[in-house]
Amino acid sequence: MNRITLALALFPASLVSSVACATPDPRPGADDAQIELDRIKALNDAGPMLNAVLVYDRDAAARARELGQSPLQGRTVLVKDNIETREWPTTAGSLALSDNTTGRDAPLIARLRANGGVVLGKTNLSEWANIRDRSSSSGWSAVGGLTRNPHALDRTACGSSSGSGAAVAAGFAWAAIGTETNGSITCPASVNGIVGFKPTVGMVSRTHVVPISATQDTAGPMARSVEEAARLLGAIAGSDPADPATADADRHMADFTQGLADYSLKGVRIGVMRGQVGNHAGVSALFDKALADLEAAGAVLVDVEYDWPEGFWQRSLTVLLYELQRDMNAYLATLPDPAMPDTLADLVAFNKANAEAEMRWFGQSLFEQSLETTDEAAYRAALEANLKATRQDGIDRLLAEHSVSFLVAPTAEPAWSIDLVNGDHQGNGVGAGSLPAIAGYPHLTVPMGAVEGLPVGLSIFAGQWQDHAVLKAGAAYERARTAVLPAPTFTPWLKTGEPVQ
Repeated sequence: MNRITLALALFPASLVSSVACATPDPRPGADDAQIELDRIKALNDAGPMLNAVLVYDRDAAARARELGQSPLQGRTVLVKDNIETREWPTTAGSLALSDNTTGRDAPLIARLRANGGVVLGKTNLSEWANIRDRSSSSGWSAVGGLTRNPHALDRTACGSSSGSGAAVAAGFAWAAIGTETNGSITCPASVNGIVGFKPTVGMVSRTHVVPISATQDTAGPMARSVEEAARLLGAIAGSDPADPATADADRHMADFTQGLADYSLKGVRIGVMRGQVGNHAGVSALFDKALADLEAAGAVLVDVEYDWPEGFWQRSLTVLLYELQRDMNAYLATLPDPAMPDTLADLVAFNKANAEAEMRWFGQSLFEQSLETTDEAAYRAALEANLKATRQDGIDRLLAEHSVSFLVAPTAEPAWSIDLVNGDHQGNGVGAGSLPAIAGYPHLTVPMGAVEGLPVGLSIFAGQWQDHAVLKAGAAYERARTAVLPAPTFTPWLKTGEPVQ
């Protein structure tokens, strides 16, 4: 049985269509929930064993049936395992938090339930959202093992929201929630061939979410279409008194699905970030095709240039490491179980004591460096410089100087080969996601095709609180897209690119 035959055998016709065409499934509710549970059992727990879902509610179909008249109509949502849900432990992928059952919902989860969403289960992730060590492998955690990409089992699902991305691509839920500090929603969405949306920081509460950086952290939707992502965003967004960053969220709330279906790109000026296309020929060809589709839809394309300022990346690391210790200590202090770690230093000690299970593949150099990053003045100077570089001198400047409404670039390179021994090995210079990530601005990735069966996304981003506008632009591109999108094969990808027989 070859890859195509296997994919069609594993996917019901309606689900193959929804993945390949990125159209919303019109049949939410109990029937879908049971199909999704069956798929998890067949493809996550057995068969190719994607390891995308850690735990799930076997009674989800009954819960979905009870919510048929609610706004989300019992649609199922998987949740990244650094976001607290009352049913299960929240581990961030670490054995140190394997018993972290708080019995509480993060406010974003409470909103999801109130809007009729069914919390189907928790998804695997890159342990500690990929902030533990420089040589980590995306998609691996000590709790869940290695998440596999359903398009190519031997290629990365990226991170840190690897499980959420792989689960949506595999049809395990209507949608999923990921989190991002810098690329952790958009990269997994891109390489798994789905839509991912990192909202403006402050649109979605971070309370009871395992943190890295108060400046950059946010949760966001991952789905098979822009409409589905917009619908999920509307169900989880809003102000939270416990999270000061969300003070203005209610003022920017909307029915994010409104206007998606009829938004026109005719006459819309879009900035093309040529310097962030990278040097991968396949990605460049896909991007050129996406640009042609945008032009055919009436968009006016304008080349724009941005260079990362000198010292930018070192300053970025200083900000993340300073905030990691501060924010992690604050989160751990809220845990109700006194047996849980109290500080980042406790986590470092735990990893050393459990090195065989936790550090077989990579260490904890960034955790240890964070413990030494305590100069508040240096942190504040780095933060101010990089916010200015990405906001006033970055996205805001590019939009204003070129009179463009949006910026576009490829999201990421195709999924690279998994290598637990040597870690991740990106290297083609593809993408501009760090700009909106560090600025805290909205960033949408939409599938734009594939290189040798490996999906690649198109990034669309704009200014602060322009979330609805970015989603409308993404939906318009989705309609204009001429590229054929691949369905998952649930098989390895061979170096020759030949199908598995």
